Amino acid sequence: MAANRPGLIANAVKRKDSFIQLFIMTGIFMLGCRSLGQKYRINDLSQDNAELRQERDALANRMAHLKDALRREAALDQSGALASHLSRLFGES
Repeated sequence: MAANRPGLIANAVKRKDSFIQLFIMTGIFMLGCRSLGQKYRINDLSQDNAELRQERDALANRMAHLKDALRREAALDQSGALASHLSRLFGES
């Protein structure tokens, strides 16, 4: 009974158009899945970028507040040595 059944290759040759359609549709499906994954990856990266920008801004604000506090403290020094040292440290002329 098994000898009368055509093999996989013979069946594929016999229904060549159906197999070609199957491979094409599988390829389109795989490309769609990859595109969907890339879409979600882009969304995740955009969110990460926004969070990093917020963190950078918060750090810049913190640094500015620290510099201001140091300048206020240096202004209290009578000799001016601390203010001079801070201006060299911060790269100010």
